[in-house]
Amino acid sequence: MSSEGGGCQFSSASHQHGSLQWWRRTRAVHHVSILFLVLMSVLADHRANASSRLVEFFMPTGVFLQAGAGDSDTQSYTLGALWDWRWQSQTSLGKVTGYSEASFGRWTSAAPQSSGGTWATQAGITPVLRQFMDTAHGTYFAEIGIGANVILPLYHSGRKQFSTQFNFGDHFAIGRQFGELRKEEVSLRFQHYSNAGIDHPNPGENFFQLRYTHRF
Repeated sequence: MSSEGGGCQFSSASHQHGSLQWWRRTRAVHHVSILFLVLMSVLADHRANASSRLVEFFMPTGVFLQAGAGDSDTQSYTLGALWDWRWQSQTSLGKVTGYSEASFGRWTSAAPQSSGGTWATQAGITPVLRQFMDTAHGTYFAEIGIGANVILPLYHSGRKQFSTQFNFGDHFAIGRQFGELRKEEVSLRFQHYSNAGIDHPNPGENFFQLRYTHRF
């Protein structure tokens, strides 16, 4: 009897020990599962925030249309998008800030011996610095910018021949904001394109342009 009693006690102890180990393993798996879910939640939230910031970074804050005439019987028609800078400063005249723009334009010349009456395509990226001036009659601004442009094929009007497809584009503009929340604006621009002496001939081309911009 004592032998059988000892066997029962041993079996009971083994069973309790096995149950304890199983409980500990189950608890550990439970904790690991919770940690895994928390980690996945944090990573998903981080990924969502990163995706949101990425979309916000690439989403333009405005679009524009412009048309102008050059000094070699050339007309230009341009559309594009812009991204306002978060940076700003204050001067005695008002707020100073800026934006970056991407533009896509088409040039054509009616001059004799131009590039067969064909169209030249211009694509560019330009950072722009702007000074605002608040007056009793509205909000006005002046701005300057210089950027990089590609013009294909080589621009050729009746009087001018570019030697490079890459050209700088710099401009000066004045304008006025209007409408609800001042989301609309019009501006007059003087824009100059040339390759800054990279190659010759380098006659450059000047445009007087009218631009309409809508901000979101």
